[in-house]
Amino acid sequence: MSHHSGTTALGFLLFPGFPMACMTSAVEPLRAANEIIGRKAFSWRLIGETNAPVRSSAEVRFDPDLALADAAGLDFLFVLGSPTSGFENPKKSLGHIRLLDRHGVVLGAFSGGVFPLARMGLMQGYRCSVHWCYDAAFRAEFPDIAATPTVITRDRRRLTAAGSSAVFDLMLKLIEDELGEETMTEVACWFQHPMVRGEGVSQKTPVQKTAETNDMLPQTVRAAIQMFADHIEDPVQISDVAQAVDLSPRHLERSFKQATGQSPLKYYRLLRLKKARQRVLYSNDTITEIAHSVGYASSTPMVRHYLQAFGVDPAEDRRQINSFRVQANASLPVT
Repeated sequence: MSHHSGTTALGFLLFPGFPMACMTSAVEPLRAANEIIGRKAFSWRLIGETNAPVRSSAEVRFDPDLALADAAGLDFLFVLGSPTSGFENPKKSLGHIRLLDRHGVVLGAFSGGVFPLARMGLMQGYRCSVHWCYDAAFRAEFPDIAATPTVITRDRRRLTAAGSSAVFDLMLKLIEDELGEETMTEVACWFQHPMVRGEGVSQKTPVQKTAETNDMLPQTVRAAIQMFADHIEDPVQISDVAQAVDLSPRHLERSFKQATGQSPLKYYRLLRLKKARQRVLYSNDTITEIAHSVGYASSTPMVRHYLQAFGVDPAEDRRQINSFRVQANASLPVT
C-alpha cells in the first residue's frame, strides 16, 4: 500500500441516507489507535459527491471535507449508503472512482453501500459481504455477484463489511496490520468491544419471535431452518424436512415450537415473506414476480399472507417507503 509519511489515508464516500453508525464505527477505532501510539498512523476524510452537506439515515447532517472530484492520495475508499443510493451525476462521478481504482486504491463498502458499489460495476468478479436484511434484494439485482453471509469479506482490492459492528472489526484488522496485535487489542478493550471477528465469521441472524440467534438453537432445528432458507423459491414440504433431519413430523413440530415459539410451517412462511418484503422495498420487481421468487404460484395468496404478517399489503408498503424516501431521502431499514 502507498503510505504517505507513514499515514494510512481513508476516504468515506457518503450518500444521502447513509448509516451513521457505520461511519462512527470506522472513525472511532482509528482515532483511538492514533491516540494510543501518540502519532497519526491513520487519517480520514468525509467525501461527498459534491461539497453539499449529506444527511444520514438518522437525519443528522454532515459536511464533507471534500468533493469526490478532489479526492486524491487515498489508500482506501469506502462507500456508505443505502440500497437505493446512487450518484446524481453518474458518468462524471464513476469516472473519478475508476481513476482511484486504477491508482491502486482499495475500494470497499459498508452495509447498504455495497449496492451503489455493485451498480458502478466495481464488484464484478469479487465476493462481498451483504447484510442479511438486504440479502434477497442484493441477489435479485446482482445474481452474478458472489454475496456471502460473512461479516467481513476481503477479496484482493475489495473490502466489504455487513453492518456497523462488522465495520469496527474491519478497522481493528487494519489497525492490527499497521500497528500490531497489541495496539489492536488495546483499541478493542478501550471500547469494550467483545471480540474481534475476522473474515469467514457468519453474521448472526435473529430467529423470528425469540431473542436468540440461530447459532444457539438445537442442531435439528438449525438444520431444518437451513433447509427452509435453501428452499425459498421452490418450497419443501415440512414432512420432507422432518425426514431429512431424522425426526417424525410431530417431533419436529414440537422441538421447533419449543425453540422458536412457532410451528415450522409458520416460521417457513414468514421467512419467505421477509425475503419478499426486501424485494418489495428495495427492487422494482412486480408483485407477481416477487411472489414467484418466494415460491407462490400467484400473487393472491402471497398478498394475503403479507398483509397478515406485516399489517400492510405489498403495494401500500412500497408506496409508503417511496414517499418516505422522497420526504426524507432515506431508506428503511438501515443498519
